[in-house]
Amino acid sequence: MTFITPVTEIITYCSLQLQWPSKLFFPRMLLLNYLGKIGSKTPLMAAATFSVGWNTFACSESLEKPLNWLLFNYYLTTCLQSSVNKHRHMFVKQVDMDHVMKAKSIREFDKRFTSVMFGYQTIDDYYTDASPSPRLKSVGIPVLCLNSVDDVFSPSHAIPVETAKQNPNVALVLTSYGGHIGFLEGIWPRQSTYMDRVFKQFVQAMVEHGHELS
Repeated sequence: MTFITPVTEIITYCSLQLQWPSKLFFPRMLLLNYLGKIGSKTPLMAAATFSVGWNTFACSESLEKPLNWLLFNYYLTTCLQSSVNKHRHMFVKQVDMDHVMKAKSIREFDKRFTSVMFGYQTIDDYYTDASPSPRLKSVGIPVLCLNSVDDVFSPSHAIPVETAKQNPNVALVLTSYGGHIGFLEGIWPRQSTYMDRVFKQFVQAMVEHGHELS
């Protein structure tokens, strides 16, 4: 079982039992990997993603730069450790939890815990499979992807601009600023963000005109 399998099962179940295929929300990289794997056979009519990490290796390298490690990486690693440590009795037979709790970066955590739990032989195998960039060319439904080129979690050089150009189903929107799931606007940004407006417009367009694309 790869990490994509549960998403496929959930979407299939919801589309058959709940009839809500257009109202599901999943982690961004999982969603794109699922869409790239299944193509046009998905029950979803469209999808939107924001601040996707397109290449897991590049994301990890960016977050391991000294300042980014200090501001983001180490803290997020401790959050991951805290989450799994609450249920460590469930994992002790599969992984060395003491070793997991000594991880100092997300990459180390993934090497010691995530990749092992999903059955990958190496961290490189896991990161290769987790990167949605290679699968973008196979996406078979309309997808809006919003990224900012100043996002340290998704460095601009790893954003698959040329691949997106080759797939008419993909609309890749890049902004100069916005950070990671920020996209704030104005001097005092207390109202809806650019991300909110883009998402609303995309959903409205798909509801009103989605049938024209089939």
